[in-house]
Amino acid sequence: MAAEANVVIPVPDLDQPSLYVNRELSHLEFQRRVLEEARDPGNPLLERAKFLSILSSNIDEFFMVRVAGLMQRIDAGVQEVGLDGRTPAETLEATNVSVRALLRDAYGFLHHNLIPALAANHIRILDLGALHSEQRAHLDSFFFQRVFPVLTPLAFDPGRPFPHISNLSLNIAVALRDLSGQERFARIKIPDSLPQLVPVAPASEAGPPPHHELSYVWIEQLVMGNLQHLFPGLEIVKAHVFHVTRDAEVAIKELETDDLLETIEEAVWQRRFRDVVRLQVEASMPDGMVHFLSEKLEVGPESVYRVDGPVDLGRLKHLLHADRPDLKDKPFLPYTPPGMGTNEDDLFGLIRQEDQLLHHPYESFQPVIDFLRKAAKDPDVLAIKMTLYRLGPNSPVVQALLEAVENGKQVAVLVELKARFDEESNIEWAKALEREGVHVVYGLLGLKVHSKVILVVRREGETIRRYCHLATGNYNPGTAKLYTDLGLFTCDEEIGAAVTDLFNYLTGYSGKRQLSKLLVAPLNLRERFEELILREIEIQRAGGQGHLVFMMNALEDGPMMKLLYRASQAGVKIDLIVRGACCLRPHVPGISDNIRVISVLGRFLEHSRIYYFHNDGAPQCFLGSADLMPRNLNRRVEVIFPLERPSFIRRVRDEILQRYLDDEVGARHMAADGTYSPKARRGGVDCQTLFLEHRGAWHNRQDR
Repeated sequence: MAAEANVVIPVPDLDQPSLYVNRELSHLEFQRRVLEEARDPGNPLLERAKFLSILSSNIDEFFMVRVAGLMQRIDAGVQEVGLDGRTPAETLEATNVSVRALLRDAYGFLHHNLIPALAANHIRILDLGALHSEQRAHLDSFFFQRVFPVLTPLAFDPGRPFPHISNLSLNIAVALRDLSGQERFARIKIPDSLPQLVPVAPASEAGPPPHHELSYVWIEQLVMGNLQHLFPGLEIVKAHVFHVTRDAEVAIKELETDDLLETIEEAVWQRRFRDVVRLQVEASMPDGMVHFLSEKLEVGPESVYRVDGPVDLGRLKHLLHADRPDLKDKPFLPYTPPGMGTNEDDLFGLIRQEDQLLHHPYESFQPVIDFLRKAAKDPDVLAIKMTLYRLGPNSPVVQALLEAVENGKQVAVLVELKARFDEESNIEWAKALEREGVHVVYGLLGLKVHSKVILVVRREGETIRRYCHLATGNYNPGTAKLYTDLGLFTCDEEIGAAVTDLFNYLTGYSGKRQLSKLLVAPLNLRERFEELILREIEIQRAGGQGHLVFMMNALEDGPMMKLLYRASQAGVKIDLIVRGACCLRPHVPGISDNIRVISVLGRFLEHSRIYYFHNDGAPQCFLGSADLMPRNLNRRVEVIFPLERPSFIRRVRDEILQRYLDDEVGARHMAADGTYSPKARRGGVDCQTLFLEHRGAWHNRQDR
């Protein structure tokens, strides 16, 4: 017995690579779940086409950012391994294999499932050569009127250099033979401004079509069918489509710049000329033409992707313009809570009465716009401050801010210029605001401002009251209809004071690291989360009930994952709802037995970040903009804010998080090897459907 008492149980090494999933491969595993949504016959047919389009666009971005980043590290000679033990070169090789398999499956689904299903529903994507003469004549007329004037053939010969191939452009490589027998090369870019799927008129000799018959040909087929008009007097030897993806991972050298706006503008311009990281070509393109393009674009064979079908499946999104509501998701009206729906409503009075919590898109985003509009017009409002990350076109947010300036309000806005792929849009909005007298700040040195915060300062009698809106999502009314997010209206004095301190930190100088109730990265968010997780561990060890429920877009931060492993080893129950990449492995014996990971995909993009700490029955719940990723915790300004009203905590725990955890349709469960269970095909609980069916129910309950 004494000998047994001296047995030392070894502590597992939480640094061992086998405990972590490669970040890039986990992102590709998410793309496989997107493909699964396209494959799901339970989704409306045109929505399935949309998911295949999303998959293609996601893979484009994966190459522009993640593959480009790997290539940069390899070129720089970086040999440092990731948490999973792979070097950048090993990761790049593994991603190559995974992407090729994913594309094979995507094109297989397109040819064997999607196109036949579309045809069965009277939507046909036809080959130009299969058209009746009458249809072809109609398309040729369309070509001469709408397409031919837009195209610009670019030749390559000793007097004309190889043309620049812009990122994500659709191109036709044409081999020609002139009258002397000399073979020539030309490139034709097909602009995005042209319809990518050209409608085909029904042929009268084919008999009357169904009244809802829709037929299309791809624009590149129409162009290639009329090449003789673009190169008169020359023989068309061959023509094939290709698509280029360039490095978009632009490094901003902030420490060397005096003008961040000018630097971002220059970096965005330079992005057009960055290295090519992928060359996509039709499977039928001859090896000689592939070699020629590879040489001119300076890509190796590992970066060439042959695809069995139309290049750039992202263009399938244009099918959603078809007037076929029977093949799309049913439209719905978001619920507008009482007191938030009309111009006469006293929104400030409603917030003074009690905090307001909104769950988008099930509950309307319009109150957020109205909050700004009312603040712009209210004579008692003195100042408006907010952060802007992604705005979208024709932004009503910007219009409200401009109106506020016209009405004499002090308006200060932090526009994040480094919001990836929105830089140009944000630059234009920033300049427009600045021209009208808005105080515009362009971000902080070395940090990206990702927080979502509005502060309205209002005079009320002899006092000043601060009204705040804090959110998990962007101030973009367009994406607010497609993304799930949560937003809080409050005039809590401590939160108002903390938000004031936050804006002083963003627009001025401040050494303050504690902002009252707010958890702010990079100031104190990591430290506070560590304390809260350690508290659950201590509660569990003391015989209490430790439980964590975290919902986020991605989980990649090493120290946080190790802390979650420690919590699991202590017996804390951990539920992780991670939409995208998750580098932690659940269900590993002795390490993560108490951790489960699910990913929920469906009609809406899951975008909320929720952090629930059970605290032995005295729960705390936080919402905000941060995922558990190194960039969010270390290199971004993120705001996590508390829900303090008990009914809000119950709502988030029981009516939001629990529905995700109970989901039997959209939820996929992650296994210890990093793979996910397949999507359930029939029956069961679908949380997004439940949210739609019960939108507004919480606001109408008497016990809320």
